[in-house]
Amino acid sequence: SVEEERANWGGKMEFLLTCIGYAVGLGNVWRFPYLCYKNGGGAFLIPYLIMLAAVGLPLFFMELAFGQFASLGPIAIWTVNPIFKGLGYGMVISSWLISLYYNVIIAHTLFYLYSSFTSQLPWISCNNTWNTENCLPYEFTLTDEELQKRCLNTSTWTTNEALRKSFTRINYTSTHAHNGSMNTPSEEYYKYYVLEQSESIDDFGTVNWKLAICLFLAWLIVGACLLRGIQSLGKVVYFTAVFPYIMLCILLIRGVTLEGAVNGIIYYLKPDFSRLSDPRVWSDAATQIFYSLSTCSGGLIAMSSYNKFKNNCFKDSLIVALINCFTSIFAGFVIFSILGFMAHEKGVEVSEICFFSFTGPGLAFIVYPEAIARMPVSPLWAVFFFLMMLTLGFGSQFSIVECVLSALTDEFPRYLRTHKGSYSFRITVMVTSFLLGLPMICKGGIHLLNLVDYSVGGFPLLVIGFLELFVLNWIYGYDRFAENIEMMIGFKPQIYWKICWKYVSPIAVMVTILCNMILYKEPTFDDKPYPSWAVALGWLISLFPIVVVPVWALFKYCTEGGFTVSLFYIF
Repeated sequence: SVEEERANWGGKMEFLLTCIGYAVGLGNVWRFPYLCYKNGGGAFLIPYLIMLAAVGLPLFFMELAFGQFASLGPIAIWTVNPIFKGLGYGMVISSWLISLYYNVIIAHTLFYLYSSFTSQLPWISCNNTWNTENCLPYEFTLTDEELQKRCLNTSTWTTNEALRKSFTRINYTSTHAHNGSMNTPSEEYYKYYVLEQSESIDDFGTVNWKLAICLFLAWLIVGACLLRGIQSLGKVVYFTAVFPYIMLCILLIRGVTLEGAVNGIIYYLKPDFSRLSDPRVWSDAATQIFYSLSTCSGGLIAMSSYNKFKNNCFKDSLIVALINCFTSIFAGFVIFSILGFMAHEKGVEVSEICFFSFTGPGLAFIVYPEAIARMPVSPLWAVFFFLMMLTLGFGSQFSIVECVLSALTDEFPRYLRTHKGSYSFRITVMVTSFLLGLPMICKGGIHLLNLVDYSVGGFPLLVIGFLELFVLNWIYGYDRFAENIEMMIGFKPQIYWKICWKYVSPIAVMVTILCNMILYKEPTFDDKPYPSWAVALGWLISLFPIVVVPVWALFKYCTEGGFTVSLFYIF
């Protein structure tokens, strides 16, 4: 078959919306507000914005410029220094691993969206077949003698001052339910009905077929939207990038009109500057920047490679990075206004909401649904919330998967850029990814999903980011790279970018890597440690994208007789 020409974006807006959809994802809604609470409220914005300026924005601009100049995917682009082509493979492996568990989360969201089309949300009561005797209704009061007896007879409860105080309130807090053996209806719905969750990763169980159908549908949607590459993706993003903002605005307007919303927002913004002396806060800020802007996983290189050569990628990087930052902060107002209402309904402080006992998917599928269930006309708001989550998820997933597809297509154009070969390849990737995602929807699959998320989302991307900065600015050479940028946008990057790319960003990333290593804690799920074999598996997953870098370098050394030519530009 005849090799087809490489496509370009249909217009400037398609590229910008794709980048916004790629960068703005589920983490902006559930991870950033949690990190703000955990790390000093409004004070967390200081390290976050500093890391944005010192690391996030420089890397974002660098990757957009790199991809646009070469017009190649994240693997083929490393012809600038073939010895480091393993970096491209590391990026693509990271994106592929992320896509596997990201679509599982989207499958969960699809199921919740389907379940929200009802007159009464299924996670609103304890009267369902999946509920246990330890389910604590939202409306539990002092008059519920049977429930009081059940709580007091639970061995994990102790008669201390805090417990006695909790009985004087009209409603129990979800924090007590979480720390004891009592569960909220939303928690039991998610764990025992949606996930059919087993106790540990050792008890893996069988495939959860209702989630398997949702996962199949998720990959079907991804495949349909990416079948023609950026030509179809460029049209879809007009919806997936814009719709979440409409939903966020609607949810914020509803949220701030609820009683107690102001208390939630004050709690969100109230700064605790003493937390800034904790290195974990700065490490969390740097890691969140990588996580949120989606740098170092190849997607930005892939998306910008379809730009016209003279496109102003400098302006694009500022627009997308600042919109992403704004979205994270804006989402915090939405979430905390609703949590403030939830605290008001319970008659407790915002700090006592179980929001702070969960992280990751637990926030999206346990805490937020509980808050929504307490709102008037709750099914309508549940549909809005999960529609927003779904479009945010797909907006990122489309670009993550397209990164993998375009990278391999550019590396093997003779086989994969033909009309027939392209369609066959894309369908094969979708089917394979669906099959590899099935273990994460088994009854023990949530343990595996959490392990993969923990292993891929931080350390590998930081290492790849450091190596990328080093290779482009010290081996390929900053001066040469700056001349390449001048050819595209008409001017050389200012001294700020030189200082960041050559010194500030690499040092900041390396310090973050060292902090992560020093402060490393083995992964846990529901406060339970993983078995040693699972911890070892997590390390294998984490090191997989990194190990390919020296392996490829060794391969090139053996096949080409040394590094002399490849390292020429370091002198």
